[in-house]
Amino acid sequence: MQHLKSFPLELFFWVTALVLLANTNTHAHHFTLCPLANLGFADWCPGCGLGRSISHILHGEFAESFSEHWLGFPALLIIVHRIVTLIKYKTNKKHIITNT
Repeated sequence: MQHLKSFPLELFFWVTALVLLANTNTHAHHFTLCPLANLGFADWCPGCGLGRSISHILHGEFAESFSEHWLGFPALLIIVHRIVTLIKYKTNKKHIITNT
C-alpha cells in the first residue's frame, strides 16, 4: 500500500492520456469536452484540435496534425519531457531511499 501512495498521480495521468490518444480514431467525429466548442465557438477556441493533433502525430499523420493545431508537436514534446522527468525523479528517489 505504501508503494501505491508514493506513485506519482501526474505520471499516471500523462501516460494514460497519451495511450488513449494513440488509440483514438483520428478520422471519426467524436465528442469534445471543450465548453467553447459545445457553445458553437469552435473557430475561436485556442485549444481545440490539440488532442486530435497529438493523436495524428502518434498515428504518423504529420501533415494532418499540423492542420489540426500547430502546437501539437511542441505539446507532445513537453508532455514526453514531463513523463521522462517524473520517471527520473521517481527512480532517483527510490535509489536514495534504498541507499540510506
